[in-house]
This record gives sequence, C-alpha cells and structure tokens, in this order.
Amino acid sequence: MNAPAVGDRDALFGLLKEHARPVPRYTSFPTVPFWDKEFGEADYVSALDDLGTQPDRPLSVYVHLPFCGKRCYYCGCNAMVTHRTEVVDDYLDHLAREVEGVTDRIGEGRTVTQMHWGGGTPNFLTDRQTVRLFEMLSRRFDFAHDAEISIEMDPRVATSTQPPLLRRLGFNRLSMGVQDFDPKVQAAIGRIQPESETVSLLEGARAAGFESVNFDLVYGLPYQTTESFARTLNRVVELAPDRIATFSYAHLPEMRKIQRAVDASGMPEPREKLGLFLDTVDTFQEGGYQWIGFDHFARPDDELAVAARERRLLRNFMGYTTHAAPDQVAFGLSAIGCLAGRFVQNDTGLARYGDALDDCHFPVVRGHRMSQDDEMRSLVIQHLLCNLEIREDLTETQFGGPVSSLLGDELDGLEPFVDEGFLSRSDNGWQVSDVGRFFIRNIAASLDPYLKRSTQLPTFSSSV
Repeated sequence: MNAPAVGDRDALFGLLKEHARPVPRYTSFPTVPFWDKEFGEADYVSALDDLGTQPDRPLSVYVHLPFCGKRCYYCGCNAMVTHRTEVVDDYLDHLAREVEGVTDRIGEGRTVTQMHWGGGTPNFLTDRQTVRLFEMLSRRFDFAHDAEISIEMDPRVATSTQPPLLRRLGFNRLSMGVQDFDPKVQAAIGRIQPESETVSLLEGARAAGFESVNFDLVYGLPYQTTESFARTLNRVVELAPDRIATFSYAHLPEMRKIQRAVDASGMPEPREKLGLFLDTVDTFQEGGYQWIGFDHFARPDDELAVAARERRLLRNFMGYTTHAAPDQVAFGLSAIGCLAGRFVQNDTGLARYGDALDDCHFPVVRGHRMSQDDEMRSLVIQHLLCNLEIREDLTETQFGGPVSSLLGDELDGLEPFVDEGFLSRSDNGWQVSDVGRFFIRNIAASLDPYLKRSTQLPTFSSSV
C-alpha cells in the first residue's frame, strides 16, 4: 500500500485515528516507568565505581535547577516556585555535595563534551549563583574545547547581564521557551510573555556571541487556531532562531495537578491539532529549515541538520545532539543519569533530596541495569528516532550480528508499517517515509518488549 502524501490531510488524519495509542517518547530505552524502584544507592555507587575504572571515557553532564518565579499551567516538569534566595543557595550547597560525592568516585578532571542546565528555570538564579554553580562544576570537570554547553532560559525573567555572563563562563547554546506569541493562548496557559521579551533575549544572545539559539514551541494549546498559530510560526521564521523544537501539548490534569488551571475549553480537536503541526512543518520548511527527527527543525548548515543528513544524529535525555557522550552523570532533584550501563533517577522531593545528601547518601529512588538485549534495542530505537532508518548493519560491530538475526521473528511487527507505506524495505534495512515520521513512535513501540509484556500500561502521551 502506498502511504498518502503529507499534504493529503484527510487521509493522514484517518491513519492517525486508526493508529492512535499512548506510546513513549523514548528518551531512554527501557523507558522510565519500567525502571526498578528497588534500584538504590548501592547500585548507583557500583555504576560510579565501574565508570571510575574508565577514566578516558568522555561524559555528558546534566544539572536540574527546579526553581521558577511562577508555574506555567501547562508545565510537566519537576519545578517549584520560590522567591527566597536562601532556598536556592541551600540547593546549591546540596548540589556541591552531590558533585563532590560523584567525582570522588569517578575521578576529578573527567572530560565533558556536553553539559546542559535544565529546569524549572535555570536563569532564575542570580548572577552570583550562576557563577558559583559553574565554577563548582568546572573545578571538578574538564570541559572539552568544543564542548556543547547549553542552558534553558525564560525570557520573562532574563536580564540584560545574563547572556554576556553566560557566554563568558563558556555557555555556547541557549534554548528559550516561546510556546506561542498569541496573548489569548498565553493567558489560557498562565504564561504571559510579551513578544518584546523574547526578542530582547534573542538579541542579547546574538550580541553576546552564542553559537546557537533554540525556540521551544507547543502546539495543541487552548485557543490556538490555524490563523493565530500561523502568525506565531511566521514571526518565528522572521526572528530566525538556529533551531526550533515543536512539542505536542499533552493535557493530563489527573497526573499533573498544575494543568487543572489550564483553560481547556478552547483546546483544539485532534484534527485541528494535526493541522497545526502540518502547518508547522510546511512553514518552517518553506522558511528554510530542515525537519529533524519527528519534532525539531534546524538551519541546513546547523550541525544537527548536517548530522541528520549524514545519518549520525544522536539523542539523549537532553534532546537531539551531535555531542552525546556514552555516559551521562546528572545532578539535582529528579535528575536522570545513564552511566556504565545503568539508568538512575534522583528523588523528586526537595526536602528528601537535601536530607539524603545531608546524611552522606546519594538521593537515588529508582534505576535500571541494562541487559545486552536492552542495549541492542536502545541502539536500534534511538537510531530510528534520530536518523529515520533501521539499518541491518547497525548492530554488527557492537553486538555481533545484523538486526534481523538479533531480533528475528519480532521484525514481523514491522510489516504492517511497510504495508501502510510508513516504512520501505531495502537490502540494508528499513527507511521511514515522510508520512511514516508521524508514526515513528509507534514503529519504535513495536520493538519494545516491555510494552508488549505489560498488563497495565503507564500513562504516555498519545502518538497523535
């Protein structure tokens, strides 16, 4: 069967309704809901000690900074509101203890090729706190000369001093939340952000010499219409960020209590929501951007776009990248790391996180030790989501055989996607079609034995 053209919206919507199911975003494999809550501090220490025996392996570093001046209603992040500087200072004290404890085991001076500060709102920190945190990390780690050092910023709290300060420290990539420029949409999600604030931060980042600026957009929000979102999309093209991430809004108020404040009465119907994303693809491609993976866009000369064309794009908890190291150490409450074949997550409670460190313990609450099968499937699934293919020879060097011999009869689950025209078969594997991008998480899920074995699925966002 031939898949419909992406422009055939009626046919595409019919397929999306037919295949709609809750599936993971696969920022890891296996995904977090299937990790073991019995995995604890001793398991983490074992992973750190194993990593310590390989001092030449480069690292990625993630730091979670949960503080915000105000919670946005649509937010799904581990974030909290505070207006007390001493609360942030206390958190930095605990971060220092965690960093010290980790580097005491893996060794100081480890090379870092990628670091990201996420939140919350990392630029909620004062300049003094920002310098303190960066110096704390730079004393314990050695940042490679070409390291990707990025930070998430909220234009509403950004100051004129932040971009030049961050650039002097060594940050070279900046990502800012935009979501939507329409005031009615902003009011419905509790995020009033005048366009002038976004433009001011963008201009400040350009003047400071940032190598790359990313905008985050969200589609499927209340009161977004074809006309209103088109104005946002066209304005983004005019402002010309280097990269754009476009996320589907998942309204899950039963899981995320803050979302109960969202004015959901004006949320677009599924067909309208699909139209918003299709308009996004059309507008950004016509505006000179390359479609990356399933929800990102980049300038054709951006290293993400180049890597995607060359089928060497990577992805981890920090998003699409070309700098991901094989091991990621993570600091802060709720932070997720992946090191020495283990996944690990910190406690999500601020008090519990701090108390554990005060008692000289790592605040680990769950994790997972990957089997060789997990590692093989992770490689296949992440390559699929990044580079839009399942290549037969992908697993030969590391796992001793082609994909078809390692997965065997399980690959029969790909045939329905071939029949639908989402995948095409070649001598060296399978390629994802343009329409298949809309179903790429479904394709990945067909290779996930954890989903197949589960009798009670966790709550994931819809594949639509």
